[in-house]
Amino acid sequence: MNEILEQSLLYDFYGELLNDHQKEIYEQFVLEDLSLGEIAKEAGISRQGVHDLVKRCSQTLRGYEDKLHLVARFMSIKDKVARMNELLEDGGQKSREELVSDIRRISDEIIEEL
Repeated sequence: MNEILEQSLLYDFYGELLNDHQKEIYEQFVLEDLSLGEIAKEAGISRQGVHDLVKRCSQTLRGYEDKLHLVARFMSIKDKVARMNELLEDGGQKSREELVSDIRRISDEIIEEL
């Protein structure tokens, strides 16, 4: 997973756990793609201060993921749903029973992750 996507997902899942100032700066850097200098000027802090805050926020969000694994579960379930859709689209090569069995197996895997 590329770093920008990972940062966005981490923020989507855990961003509300940051304080308002952290959220504002992190959103500007990750979601709005502003430079450190632009954020520093707008926030009235140094460029290094913005860099440190973004780095701490990233570490905090990764720490939450290390403990809770919500992003990993989301990505895993998303992949399994995609596999189910592929089975349904390409199911002509399998019997109905095989198709149902495969979809049930994948749905059971999803339930286990939840």
